[in-house]
Amino acid sequence: MAVLCRPAVAVPEHVITVEQTLDLARRLHADHPQLPLVLRLISNTGVRKRHLIRPITETLEHPGFEERNRIYQQQAMQRVPAVVEQALANANLRPPEIDLIVYVSCTGFTMPSLTSWLINSMGFGYDTRQLPIAQLGCAAGGAAINRAHDFCTAYPDANALIIACEFCSLCYQPTDHDVGSLLSNGLFGDAVAAAVVRGRGGRGVRLERNASSLIPHTEEWISYHVKATGFHFRLDKRVPTTMQPLAPALRALAAEHQWEVSDLDFYVVHAGGPRILDDLTRYLGIPQHAFRHSRATLTEYGNIASAVVLDALLRLYEEDALLDGARGLIAGFGPGISAEMAVGSWCSTSPRHRVPRAAAPPAVARPLGGV
Repeated sequence: MAVLCRPAVAVPEHVITVEQTLDLARRLHADHPQLPLVLRLISNTGVRKRHLIRPITETLEHPGFEERNRIYQQQAMQRVPAVVEQALANANLRPPEIDLIVYVSCTGFTMPSLTSWLINSMGFGYDTRQLPIAQLGCAAGGAAINRAHDFCTAYPDANALIIACEFCSLCYQPTDHDVGSLLSNGLFGDAVAAAVVRGRGGRGVRLERNASSLIPHTEEWISYHVKATGFHFRLDKRVPTTMQPLAPALRALAAEHQWEVSDLDFYVVHAGGPRILDDLTRYLGIPQHAFRHSRATLTEYGNIASAVVLDALLRLYEEDALLDGARGLIAGFGPGISAEMAVGSWCSTSPRHRVPRAAAPPAVARPLGGV
């Protein structure tokens, strides 16, 4: 049965605190009629600091969509390989033993996908399957886990690598002054995360069942308006209310597995903001302490989009308190409004190696074309 192994996570070196964020908002938007509301909303996110791929002075500049996308590609090629190497080491695997790469990101675009460059530069087999996902936003972390689970269920001897690369700071738009955009300027951070799902062997979360759910007619609530200046993030004020209609889907998934959702041992949930976790506590009867890992990610890194679930999962591993067989829930929420959910149990067995495929011939790392 597929096992989700220990993730690897890296955040960039440039840090901005909530105090600095609030000072910037006061300086840049001094005449905004709703500035007090914006400052209150940012203060209430629970975010203490965020990490950015560039210094804040460069982040606030807008050199154009083309240049921003070039920065996305350059930064991804610089930062992703080390995280991938750590994730593979955590799973006791080498690149030739990976059969599928799922790459998720909603903050930059390349064609071909970065998966092609990774295969050519890191020794993955040339027959490695590629699954880039670009439009599920914050839900993509959960979707990546679920698609890797599906693949390893169909091919029990296979292994899948998940990569989440999110540079949210590249989506800053200095001309967007609506409250949702200003709130997002104080909420989102940058990060790269990766994890392996092993078809056989491995220590971690044994993935047992997954599901998707979508709230009808909410596709405009979280969205991008794609303009000449790039991605303009749109966040509807109704988004924080979405846990009430999604909570029954979480409960139903657990019930299909003959578990009670309020009586599990761990919860790894995307934290778009504190209201999400507060409402899950309320609607599912789950104690606040159960979401400590998701809250810690939000507090220390902000909303790092699809990477949130992998970082919260890493914090669960680092706590090292689960007994074999402990039951849990993983969930990501994002545009649609959609949820990607999974249930599984903790597995502490040692990895079992398979005979690896022949390694791909060595290749020289080179930039992707077409961007």
